[in-house]
Amino acid sequence: MHLTLHQVDAAHPAARRGAAPALRGISLSLAPGEQVALIGPSGAGKTTLLQVAAAALRPSGGRVEMDGTDPWTLSVRALQRLRGRLLLAPQVPPLPPRQRVITAVLAARLPAMSFWTSLRSLFYPVDIPGAHQALERFDLAEKLFERVDHLSGGERQRVGLARALLAPASLWLVDEPLSALDPRRADEAVRTLLDEARARGATLLASLHQVDVALERFTRVIALRDGAVFFDLPSAQVTPQRLRQLYAQHEDELHAPAPALDTPAPGPAPVVMHCR
Repeated sequence: MHLTLHQVDAAHPAARRGAAPALRGISLSLAPGEQVALIGPSGAGKTTLLQVAAAALRPSGGRVEMDGTDPWTLSVRALQRLRGRLLLAPQVPPLPPRQRVITAVLAARLPAMSFWTSLRSLFYPVDIPGAHQALERFDLAEKLFERVDHLSGGERQRVGLARALLAPASLWLVDEPLSALDPRRADEAVRTLLDEARARGATLLASLHQVDVALERFTRVIALRDGAVFFDLPSAQVTPQRLRQLYAQHEDELHAPAPALDTPAPGPAPVVMHCR
């Protein structure tokens, strides 16, 4: 999918009325099948940008185009069909605590299922081998029939990523996919996402706090600062000086330690399932 943003302004979904916009004049273009890393200090607007790109948040200014179409000019039904071609993977996957892992993973296929097929799959999963294979890519095959609330935080995050492998989506928008993973799991996860995106010709935009991973694994890096594009460069042209300027007053993030290990998640909080 070809994604283009033209001078986009947007407010954070939780922002108060009158608050400064989270995005200011954002213009960028992602070619079909391109894989791009999105970096920047906390509060730079990365999550808001992903929500705008997923047609989950309407911009307050500018224009979003997906394969040349502005999603906000479509009818409700056409917008739902378009969202079925998009995958938005939040940092904390919205997985119902009592749900089985297999059900959570197969929910990625809901946009391609009929109502009756999706209802039947709640009781008799429609593709156990497919779910098993997707989980296996993230070293979670043995958790297939576990309940979500029995998983650690890192395991939940990997379940959310496994959904990408089953989704009928051509645009993957992934928010901080490595935040709860130890270094080995993080390396496996990002390699799997990139390999699968390339194999499927999917466009991938992933926000990362791990700058070293962004530079090593992605050929293009977009950096945000204060809601605007600070640079958009091939990773080979991202110099230490540029990074120091990007993370000025945020040096702790530029030199952040490795993510925490896969520890048990805290007690479940209410969540909402988002299926596109």
